[in-house]
Amino acid sequence: MLGCSFDTPAENMHFAEKFSFPYPLLCDTDRSIGALYGACEPGATSGNAKRVAYLIDPQGKIKKVWPKVDTKAFAGEVLAAL
Repeated sequence: MLGCSFDTPAENMHFAEKFSFPYPLLCDTDRSIGALYGACEPGATSGNAKRVAYLIDPQGKIKKVWPKVDTKAFAGEVLAAL
């Protein structure tokens, strides 16, 4: 499991420590990953990321997409998809 945000490494480290994240957070400060995965429009330089998620199998194939993550239901939805 990985997370990704537009924040800097220092901001991600603080956030992960504050909320005891058990997985790494990638830093996408140029928003290139976000644009590829639909978290922002290509060429965007500001604004918040959309909460999107992808279930990717060990071979790198996308198995499920959550285009608008509901944070309250998300964990259960992922467990059900596994």
